[in-house]
Parts: sequence; C-alpha cells; structure tokens
Amino acid sequence: MVGKLTEIQIDELLERQIVGRIGCSINNKIYVVPISYAYEGNSIYAHTYEGMKIDAMRANPEVCFEVDDYGDMANWQSVIAWGRYEEITDPADRVAAIQILLHRNLPMRSSETTHIGKHWPFYADNETIDGIVFRIVITEKNGRYESYSNSAKISG
Repeated sequence: MVGKLTEIQIDELLERQIVGRIGCSINNKIYVVPISYAYEGNSIYAHTYEGMKIDAMRANPEVCFEVDDYGDMANWQSVIAWGRYEEITDPADRVAAIQILLHRNLPMRSSETTHIGKHWPFYADNETIDGIVFRIVITEKNGRYESYSNSAKISG
C-alpha cells in the first residue's frame, strides 16, 4: 500500500531521524547535501561551517528539506518540507539552538562509523561556538509511505 503520512506521522519521522538532506539553489544549480539536525517547534536546527551550502542559502533562503526511513524497498517513509533559512546570530539564541542539537544528537547510539568523537563541533558547556548555527523555519511539509507486509527480504 502506498499512501500519505498524517501530520502526526510527519512530525514523528522528523523527530526520530538525525540526518536529512537540504536542497538549495545557487547560480541556477541545485545543491543537495546531508546534514545532522534536530527538529523542534516546526523548525530544523543545524550547525555547520562556511561553504557552498551556506553560500547558497544566504543567496536564496528558500530551501527544501528531505528525511526518510527505509526498512526495505517496499517499506519506507519519506517527508519533504519547504521553508526559509535563518542564520542564528544572537549569542543567547545560538546557545539555545546548540542545546536543542545536543539534546537530540548526543543520546544517539555510537558505532565504529557513526559516533561523536573529537571532531564533534561543540560541547554542552561551550560559551563560544565556532561555525554557523541556523534553522529552517518550515512553511509546508508532506509525507508519503509504502508498506507491504509480504515484501521479499534480501539477506546479506
């Protein structure tokens, strides 16, 4: 069965995942890049450094955000959200946004390939935070799913 996610299911998927993809545009080129994020209060929060993604969002703050959860090719959920990029520059607001990211990302399970190590960009007690903290204020979102209980499983 293929269908549309409810508003509650859309929010649950956005809250459950920690990696999504931002789609932005600069110089008539579409740029899609994965980011770690936290979802709270109808906004996507993230931290990054200067680069093509920031250049694109500063030039054209209207962006798209995608997140998905795949069990297999016949069992998946996907959310697409549209919104506006906002750089968070006020020191108190930056710390608050970092706290949102920390509370969402630090509890995650570590593995050999995915873990918070020496390159994690900030600690809970940071007063000064390098890089760029931003949010995408969501203006529209929708979600789809596919679900088949009898789908073939690929063993590997």
